[in-house]
Amino acid sequence: MASKEGRGGQERGKENVSNRILTVPNVISLVRLCLVPVFLVLLFNGYDLMATFLFALAAGTDWVDGQIARRTNAVSRLGQLLDPAVDRILMIAGVAGLFLVGRLPLWIIVVVLVRDLALLVGGAAILKRYQVRVAVIYPGKVATTLLFVGFAALLLNWPVLNGLGVVNASWLPGLSADPYSWGIWFVYAGLVLALITTAYYAAAAFVKVRAAKRASTAQPERR
Repeated sequence: MASKEGRGGQERGKENVSNRILTVPNVISLVRLCLVPVFLVLLFNGYDLMATFLFALAAGTDWVDGQIARRTNAVSRLGQLLDPAVDRILMIAGVAGLFLVGRLPLWIIVVVLVRDLALLVGGAAILKRYQVRVAVIYPGKVATTLLFVGFAALLLNWPVLNGLGVVNASWLPGLSADPYSWGIWFVYAGLVLALITTAYYAAAAFVKVRAAKRASTAQPERR
């Protein structure tokens, strides 16, 4: 017989997912999405402090809407898609903006953009074709948080420190001798964790798609 603890853990793991659209978490996600173009306008016009504040606000409220959704039983199918999509859009806007103002090397932009676009397109494709969705795991959220903190520090661009000078490569800020912002270390940590979680998402999606295919082929046989 299962223990009370085990049953309680299973019950706590279950979430009531609704089809509602107008929920508090979804409104927060939409507001976060609307902050993206405002952030870019501020950044390109030299308002670093305001751009940093807006970026931090949009990134920080990601945790808020998730907590509200779970604590108030307001988890919705739209929210499950909208929340990570807004994260990806904000991430892409952040790295693109930092690259255009010359604070982030191109290779980091490519890694972040390719990963995020792959997650967006791949997730949408398997959801549409197989009705399969891979839930966001906690390390993935940590990776996103590390990247957001790093990007916010690069947006603020203060204080500027001298590089370690261990390599002679300007495309590795912090490790080269060129001046850099401390936020780059958070970016590096976030990239490593993001690539690890991407491998997990790909493996989990593969397993779920195979299960969905087996289930679909088994149904006609039962008839």
